[in-house]
Amino acid sequence: MDGQTFFDALILGIVEGLTEFIPVSSTGHILLLGHFLGFESTGKTFEVLIQLGAILAILTVYSARLWKIATALPSDENSRRFVLGILLAFLPAAVIGVMAHSYIKEVLFESPALICSTLLIGGIILLWIDRLDLKPRYTNVMDYPLWLCFVIGVCQCLAMVPGVSRSGATIAGSLLLGTDKRSAAEFSFFLAMPTMAGAFTYDLYKNRNVLSVDDAAIITVGFVASFIAGVFVVKGLLDFVSRHGFAPFAYWRIFVGIAGFIGLYLVG
Repeated sequence: MDGQTFFDALILGIVEGLTEFIPVSSTGHILLLGHFLGFESTGKTFEVLIQLGAILAILTVYSARLWKIATALPSDENSRRFVLGILLAFLPAAVIGVMAHSYIKEVLFESPALICSTLLIGGIILLWIDRLDLKPRYTNVMDYPLWLCFVIGVCQCLAMVPGVSRSGATIAGSLLLGTDKRSAAEFSFFLAMPTMAGAFTYDLYKNRNVLSVDDAAIITVGFVASFIAGVFVVKGLLDFVSRHGFAPFAYWRIFVGIAGFIGLYLVG
Protein backbone atom coordinates (compact mmCIF):
# COMPACT_ATOMS: atom_id res chain seq x y z
CA MET A 1 0.00 0.00 0.00
CA ASP A 2 1.62 3.26 -1.12
CA GLY A 3 1.54 6.48 0.87
CA GLN A 4 -1.05 8.16 -1.35
CA THR A 5 -3.51 5.28 -0.97
CA PHE A 6 -2.97 5.37 2.80
CA PHE A 7 -3.65 9.12 2.86
CA ASP A 8 -6.74 8.75 0.66
CA ALA A 9 -8.10 6.02 2.96
CA LEU A 10 -7.51 8.25 5.98
CA ILE A 11 -9.34 11.21 4.42
CA LEU A 12 -12.23 9.06 3.24
CA GLY A 13 -12.53 7.46 6.68
CA ILE A 14 -12.73 10.86 8.34
CA VAL A 15 -15.38 11.97 5.84
CA GLU A 16 -17.37 8.77 6.50
CA GLY A 17 -17.35 9.36 10.26
CA LEU A 18 -18.27 13.04 9.92
CA THR A 19 -21.14 12.44 7.52
CA GLU A 20 -22.63 9.03 8.47
CA PHE A 21 -25.09 10.36 11.03
CA ILE A 22 -26.02 13.66 9.45
CA PRO A 23 -28.49 13.81 6.53
CA VAL A 24 -25.94 14.49 3.78
CA SER A 25 -25.14 10.92 2.60
CA SER A 26 -21.81 9.56 3.77
CA THR A 27 -21.75 7.04 0.91
CA GLY A 28 -22.41 9.78 -1.61
CA HIS A 29 -19.60 11.89 -0.15
CA ILE A 30 -16.96 9.16 -0.09
CA LEU A 31 -17.90 7.82 -3.54
CA LEU A 32 -17.79 11.31 -5.04
CA LEU A 33 -14.57 12.25 -3.24
CA GLY A 34 -13.06 8.87 -4.13
CA HIS A 35 -13.91 9.50 -7.78
CA PHE A 36 -12.00 12.79 -7.84
CA LEU A 37 -9.11 11.32 -5.83
CA GLY A 38 -8.88 8.38 -8.21
CA PHE A 39 -9.39 6.01 -5.28
CA GLU A 40 -10.43 2.47 -6.22
CA SER A 41 -11.31 -0.30 -3.79
CA THR A 42 -11.82 -3.97 -4.55
CA GLY A 43 -15.52 -4.50 -5.23
CA LYS A 44 -16.28 -1.12 -3.64
CA THR A 45 -15.89 -2.88 -0.27
CA PHE A 46 -13.94 -0.07 1.41
CA GLU A 47 -16.90 2.30 1.15
CA VAL A 48 -19.15 -0.20 2.96
CA LEU A 49 -16.80 -1.88 5.41
CA ILE A 50 -15.44 1.30 7.01
CA GLN A 51 -18.98 1.89 8.29
CA LEU A 52 -18.02 -0.52 11.09
CA GLY A 53 -16.14 2.40 12.64
CA ALA A 54 -19.33 4.46 12.66
CA ILE A 55 -21.23 1.55 14.23
CA LEU A 56 -18.70 1.33 17.05
CA ALA A 57 -18.94 5.10 17.52
CA ILE A 58 -22.66 4.77 18.30
CA LEU A 59 -22.07 1.78 20.56
CA THR A 60 -19.42 3.72 22.46
CA VAL A 61 -21.51 6.86 23.00
CA TYR A 62 -24.77 5.01 23.65
CA SER A 63 -23.35 2.05 25.59
CA ALA A 64 -24.98 3.00 28.90
CA ARG A 65 -28.39 3.53 27.34
CA LEU A 66 -28.17 0.34 25.29
CA TRP A 67 -27.25 -1.61 28.40
CA LYS A 68 -30.21 -0.11 30.25
CA ILE A 69 -32.59 -1.13 27.46
CA ALA A 70 -31.10 -4.63 27.27
CA THR A 71 -31.38 -5.27 31.00
CA ALA A 72 -34.95 -3.95 31.03
CA LEU A 73 -36.18 -6.26 28.27
CA PRO A 74 -37.51 -9.05 30.53
CA SER A 75 -39.63 -6.70 32.63
CA ASP A 76 -40.30 -3.52 30.64
CA GLU A 77 -42.89 -3.52 27.86
CA ASN A 78 -41.65 -0.20 26.42
CA SER A 79 -38.14 -1.59 26.00
CA ARG A 80 -39.46 -4.70 24.24
CA ARG A 81 -41.62 -2.60 21.92
CA PHE A 82 -38.68 -0.32 21.14
CA VAL A 83 -36.39 -3.21 20.20
CA LEU A 84 -39.16 -4.78 18.10
CA GLY A 85 -39.70 -1.40 16.44
CA ILE A 86 -36.01 -1.17 15.49
CA LEU A 87 -36.10 -4.69 14.06
CA LEU A 88 -39.24 -3.90 12.05
CA ALA A 89 -37.62 -0.71 10.73
CA PHE A 90 -34.50 -2.68 9.74
CA LEU A 91 -36.42 -5.42 7.88
CA PRO A 92 -37.24 -3.58 4.60
CA ALA A 93 -33.62 -2.52 4.04
CA ALA A 94 -32.38 -6.02 4.86
CA VAL A 95 -34.63 -7.60 2.23
CA ILE A 96 -34.06 -5.02 -0.51
CA GLY A 97 -30.34 -4.75 0.26
CA VAL A 98 -29.82 -8.47 -0.33
CA MET A 99 -31.99 -8.56 -3.46
CA ALA A 100 -30.44 -5.48 -5.07
CA HIS A 101 -26.86 -5.79 -3.76
CA SER A 102 -25.19 -6.38 -7.12
CA TYR A 103 -27.10 -3.62 -8.88
CA ILE A 104 -26.33 -1.13 -6.11
CA LYS A 105 -22.60 -1.89 -6.09
CA GLU A 106 -22.04 -2.35 -9.83
CA VAL A 107 -24.34 0.35 -11.23
CA LEU A 108 -25.42 2.95 -8.67
CA PHE A 109 -22.03 3.16 -6.92
CA GLU A 110 -20.41 3.85 -10.30
CA SER A 111 -22.61 6.86 -11.17
CA PRO A 112 -21.11 10.13 -9.86
CA ALA A 113 -23.61 12.24 -11.83
CA LEU A 114 -26.45 10.36 -10.12
CA ILE A 115 -24.86 11.05 -6.73
CA CYS A 116 -24.62 14.78 -7.48
CA SER A 117 -28.27 14.79 -8.56
CA THR A 118 -29.53 13.01 -5.44
CA LEU A 119 -27.43 15.24 -3.18
CA LEU A 120 -28.90 18.32 -4.82
CA ILE A 121 -32.51 17.13 -4.93
CA GLY A 122 -32.31 15.71 -1.41
CA GLY A 123 -31.00 19.03 -0.12
CA ILE A 124 -33.94 20.91 -1.61
CA ILE A 125 -36.42 18.41 -0.14
CA LEU A 126 -34.76 18.52 3.29
CA LEU A 127 -34.82 22.32 3.26
CA TRP A 128 -38.53 22.26 2.37
CA ILE A 129 -39.33 19.82 5.17
CA ASP A 130 -37.27 21.79 7.69
CA ARG A 131 -39.34 24.91 6.94
CA LEU A 132 -42.73 23.21 7.28
CA ASP A 133 -44.81 24.10 10.31
CA LEU A 134 -45.13 20.52 11.49
CA LYS A 135 -46.84 19.60 14.74
CA PRO A 136 -44.94 16.70 16.37
CA ARG A 137 -46.99 13.93 17.95
CA TYR A 138 -44.06 11.73 18.93
CA THR A 139 -41.10 13.14 20.86
CA ASN A 140 -39.60 10.06 22.53
CA VAL A 141 -38.15 7.17 20.49
CA MET A 142 -39.23 4.75 23.20
CA ASP A 143 -42.86 5.67 22.49
CA TYR A 144 -42.82 5.31 18.71
CA PRO A 145 -45.65 2.95 17.65
CA LEU A 146 -44.65 -0.12 15.66
CA TRP A 147 -46.36 1.04 12.46
CA LEU A 148 -44.33 4.26 12.57
CA CYS A 149 -41.07 2.35 13.00
CA PHE A 150 -41.87 0.13 10.01
CA VAL A 151 -42.76 3.04 7.71
CA ILE A 152 -39.57 4.86 8.73
CA GLY A 153 -37.74 1.67 7.74
CA VAL A 154 -39.41 1.75 4.34
CA CYS A 155 -38.24 5.35 3.95
CA GLN A 156 -34.71 4.22 4.76
CA CYS A 157 -34.73 2.02 1.65
CA LEU A 158 -34.53 5.15 -0.51
CA ALA A 159 -30.93 5.41 0.67
CA MET A 160 -30.02 2.38 -1.42
CA VAL A 161 -29.44 5.08 -4.04
CA PRO A 162 -26.12 6.75 -3.10
CA GLY A 163 -26.51 10.43 -2.36
CA VAL A 164 -29.98 10.07 -0.87
CA SER A 165 -28.63 9.53 2.69
CA ARG A 166 -29.77 6.84 5.10
CA SER A 167 -30.15 9.29 7.96
CA GLY A 168 -31.69 11.87 5.63
CA ALA A 169 -34.36 9.46 4.38
CA THR A 170 -35.23 8.23 7.88
CA ILE A 171 -35.26 11.73 9.40
CA ALA A 172 -37.32 13.25 6.59
CA GLY A 173 -39.79 10.38 6.77
CA SER A 174 -39.98 10.63 10.56
CA LEU A 175 -40.71 14.37 10.49
CA LEU A 176 -43.46 13.98 7.91
CA LEU A 177 -44.97 11.18 9.99
CA GLY A 178 -45.20 13.33 13.12
CA THR A 179 -41.96 13.11 15.09
CA ASP A 180 -39.92 16.00 16.41
CA LYS A 181 -36.43 16.75 15.06
CA ARG A 182 -34.42 15.52 18.03
CA SER A 183 -36.13 12.14 18.37
CA ALA A 184 -36.07 11.67 14.57
CA ALA A 185 -32.28 12.03 14.62
CA GLU A 186 -31.99 9.74 17.63
CA PHE A 187 -34.13 7.02 16.06
CA SER A 188 -31.88 7.25 13.01
CA PHE A 189 -28.91 6.56 15.32
CA PHE A 190 -30.48 3.42 16.72
CA LEU A 191 -31.66 2.18 13.32
CA ALA A 192 -28.14 2.67 11.96
CA MET A 193 -26.78 -0.08 14.21
CA PRO A 194 -28.51 -3.13 12.67
CA THR A 195 -28.60 -1.54 9.20
CA MET A 196 -24.88 -0.83 8.97
CA ALA A 197 -23.94 -4.03 10.80
CA GLY A 198 -26.03 -5.99 8.29
CA ALA A 199 -24.51 -4.17 5.31
CA PHE A 200 -21.00 -4.75 6.71
CA THR A 201 -21.56 -8.47 7.31
CA TYR A 202 -23.23 -9.16 3.96
CA ASP A 203 -20.68 -7.17 1.93
CA LEU A 204 -17.79 -8.85 3.70
CA TYR A 205 -19.34 -12.26 3.00
CA LYS A 206 -19.89 -11.46 -0.68
CA ASN A 207 -16.31 -10.24 -1.16
CA ARG A 208 -14.48 -12.60 1.20
CA ASN A 209 -12.65 -14.34 -1.64
CA VAL A 210 -11.37 -11.24 -3.43
CA LEU A 211 -10.05 -9.12 -0.56
CA SER A 212 -6.27 -9.01 -0.08
CA VAL A 213 -3.98 -8.05 2.78
CA ASP A 214 -3.57 -4.60 1.22
CA ASP A 215 -7.36 -4.22 1.08
CA ALA A 216 -7.56 -5.13 4.77
CA ALA A 217 -4.91 -2.53 5.58
CA ILE A 218 -6.65 0.40 3.89
CA ILE A 219 -10.02 -0.69 5.30
CA THR A 220 -8.48 -0.66 8.78
CA VAL A 221 -7.16 2.86 8.25
CA GLY A 222 -10.58 4.05 7.09
CA PHE A 223 -12.32 2.22 9.93
CA VAL A 224 -10.22 3.84 12.66
CA ALA A 225 -10.61 7.31 11.15
CA SER A 226 -14.37 6.76 10.79
CA PHE A 227 -14.70 5.68 14.41
CA ILE A 228 -12.86 8.70 15.83
CA ALA A 229 -14.74 11.22 13.66
CA GLY A 230 -18.05 9.46 14.30
CA VAL A 231 -17.75 9.72 18.08
CA PHE A 232 -17.50 13.52 17.89
CA VAL A 233 -20.54 13.75 15.58
CA VAL A 234 -22.75 11.45 17.65
CA LYS A 235 -21.95 13.36 20.83
CA GLY A 236 -22.91 16.74 19.43
CA LEU A 237 -25.50 16.16 16.73
CA LEU A 238 -28.71 16.02 18.79
CA ASP A 239 -28.02 19.34 20.51
CA PHE A 240 -27.06 20.93 17.18
CA VAL A 241 -30.28 19.73 15.54
CA SER A 242 -32.37 20.98 18.48
CA ARG A 243 -30.90 24.47 18.05
CA HIS A 244 -30.48 24.77 14.28
CA GLY A 245 -32.71 22.15 12.64
CA PHE A 246 -31.63 20.48 9.40
CA ALA A 247 -31.31 23.53 7.14
CA PRO A 248 -27.48 23.73 7.46
CA PHE A 249 -27.21 20.15 6.17
CA ALA A 250 -29.63 20.91 3.34
CA TYR A 251 -27.51 23.83 2.18
CA TRP A 252 -24.38 21.69 2.42
CA ARG A 253 -25.96 18.99 0.24
CA ILE A 254 -26.91 21.58 -2.38
CA PHE A 255 -23.39 23.03 -2.34
CA VAL A 256 -21.71 19.63 -2.71
CA GLY A 257 -24.13 18.58 -5.46
CA ILE A 258 -23.42 21.72 -7.49
CA ALA A 259 -19.66 21.52 -6.82
CA GLY A 260 -19.70 17.87 -7.90
CA PHE A 261 -21.39 18.70 -11.21
CA ILE A 262 -18.84 21.45 -11.82
CA GLY A 263 -16.01 19.04 -11.04
CA LEU A 264 -17.42 16.39 -13.38
CA TYR A 265 -17.75 18.98 -16.15
CA LEU A 266 -14.19 20.24 -15.69
CA VAL A 267 -12.24 17.03 -15.03
CA GLY A 268 -14.71 14.20 -15.67
